Order: sequence, then structure tokens, then C-alpha cells
Amino acid sequence: MTADAACRGIRDHDSEGSIGLIGDEPHPPYSRPPLSKGLWHGTAEESIWRGTADLGVELHLGTRAAAIDRAARTVSDSAGRTFEYEQLLLATGGRPRRAAWDTGDDVVYFRTVDDYRRLRKLADAGARFVVLGGGFIGSEIAAALTSEGCAVQLLFPEPGIGARLFPAEMALSVNELYRAHGVEVLPGELVSGVESSDGPLAVSLETGGMLETDAVVAGLGIAPDTELAEASGLAVSDGIVVDEYGRAGDTGDVWAAGDVARFPAKVLGTDIRVEHEDQANSHGRAVGANMAGAGLPYDHLPFFYSDLFELGYEAVGEVDSRRETEAVWVEPYRKGVVAYLDGGRRPRGFLLVDTWGKVDAATGLIEAADPVTEQMLEELLE
Repeated sequence: MTADAACRGIRDHDSEGSIGLIGDEPHPPYSRPPLSKGLWHGTAEESIWRGTADLGVELHLGTRAAAIDRAARTVSDSAGRTFEYEQLLLATGGRPRRAAWDTGDDVVYFRTVDDYRRLRKLADAGARFVVLGGGFIGSEIAAALTSEGCAVQLLFPEPGIGARLFPAEMALSVNELYRAHGVEVLPGELVSGVESSDGPLAVSLETGGMLETDAVVAGLGIAPDTELAEASGLAVSDGIVVDEYGRAGDTGDVWAAGDVARFPAKVLGTDIRVEHEDQANSHGRAVGANMAGAGLPYDHLPFFYSDLFELGYEAVGEVDSRRETEAVWVEPYRKGVVAYLDGGRRPRGFLLVDTWGKVDAATGLIEAADPVTEQMLEELLE
């Protein structure tokens, strides 16, 4: 998604320059969020394709960029080809985190359209699923598979679903929401191994239990794919470090954007890395434009969203359950606003639960940095 957005940003300022895109997936760029959202609710798969080639982009798919020669301004790929560049963007995203015990192919680390197709085929056949991880992807996939009538067991080490995001009481209430929809929620559980045979998979738990299932799906997050940047001598710190224009390093011709980029967030006064759709689209397009000479600093604070059965939310800023929070609820844990505070009770992030169209207002409150009041939160609900 980031690469496609960057191509569009380039074309906003340069209609004729040549653009090449190297991607290790066999497919052209597509939107990832529908893989765990809309495609399970009737959206056609054809809708995810971004049409990047229509921008006059030459796609080199099913190959991986293997090395960068910054002095020669060339990139070599895994097929042994060498490409010259004037401007180079690293939109390498992230690789799914794998369980330390997994050495085979029994676990689907949900990330790609091929992962979706594999799960869709199993779901259509009525398979039973064990889903690992109560975070963003794990919770969405568990809800999607359940909506297809599949039996789902959801395992995670924390007390509640979304525990790293939601306040503790809300995370526990989401457990009950999932149980009400038929999901077997197993908090405080870690898997020690998965064994395959001619029959069901056997999932061993660290607590000593055993589960039988047809498929195991893992949503354990991603690690930023910085290998190429590191080998090229670029600064890396949980992501590729870039300036406000998206430039990486000091040569002025290498850039990074999207999931992999650690960028300065002006509103927060710190550097952050964001792994969500809005960041891929907005940062990708802005950095692409700057590659083509726009010269505009990126000052957008990305937001993200999710739908967990009937529970929907948007969030912006540093939304971290370890922070002190202040909340106003219309309906406890189902409709309301949660502010995440610093030591001076200033807002660093907002969770907008079933409260729509308020991301810009919430961002403005983070930028203003005034101590949070109940009235302030109530106004977001209006």
C-alpha cells in the first residue's frame, strides 16, 4: 500500500518520470485492511487491487531487493538483476513475528492476500480454528472467522482482548463480547507447540492443556523489515529513521515510508512508527511527492480503526493502556471517549468508541496540550 501511495505522490508532481517497483509478493499492490475486514462481509476481492500499473509503473514482482549500492545508485534483486535509480524509496513494511517454537508450515501468520485465500477456503469448508494473539489482527480474524460460522478458540497471554490498547476494564468486557458471539476466549494462555498428523492439529499449551483444531492462525504483530537499510548503512531504531520529509540518511536520494519508517510526529513532539492503513496511504503519498520535489514536511498524525463484531472504534496518537486514562461513557465500553494522558494530564492519544468523525478534533486537543477535563471529552461526543 505504501509503495502504491508513493507512486501516486510522484505522479502528482511528475507525470512522465520512470517508476519501477520491486516487490517480493507475486501480486501487484493491494489494500491489506479488507483481508481481515470487508472481504469477510461481502466485499468483492476485486476491490482490493490498487491499479498501480495504470500509473505507468513498471512492476517487478515475486523478487526481493537484495542489496543497495548507494555510491553507484543501484539496487540488485534476488533474481540477479541490477536497477539504477535517481531516487530510492524503501517501503519494506514488516515481517510477521513467528513463534519461537514453530519450525514448519502449520501456522498461518496472517498478512497477505494468499493467507486470506487459504483461510477463506478452510472457513468455507467449516474448519475449526485456533487463533493466537488478542491484538489488532488476532481479534479481527477471530471475529471474521466466527462470522462465517466457524468454531474459534482465541488464545493470548494478557487478561483481555486488546489489553495493550484498551483500558483494563474495557479489555475484559471485550472478552465477554466475544464469548457472547460464540468465541471460546482463553486469556492468559501461551502455546508451546503445534504438532501435525493425518488428523487434526494438536496445540500444546504452556499450562499443560491440549487443543485440537483444523488450523492455527497467528496475529503476533510484525517486526519492521530493516535488513536492507541496515546493510546499506542507514540509521535504524525500531524502523528506518527518516526526517520530516521522509529522507533516510544524508545523501538526499534515499527515502523510507509506511510501516517501516520512524518519523518525527510534530503534534506529539517525538519520533514514532505506525503500522496502520492511514500511515501507509498518507506517509507514502507525501514521501513520494517529496521524492519528486514537492518539499513539503509531513505533519499528519495517523489514525487507525477496527470493527470487532458490533464494537467499532477509531484511535489517534499514543494509545497505550499503560498510560493513565480519563473516560466518558455514554454506554460503558461500547460508546464513549477515552483520553490517554501524560504526567501533566495532557492528552497523548484518544480512543473514540462508536464515536465517529472526531479524529481531527481529537488531534487538535493533543496538539493544544491542555489538561484533559470531563467537559473536553463530552464535547467530543456531541
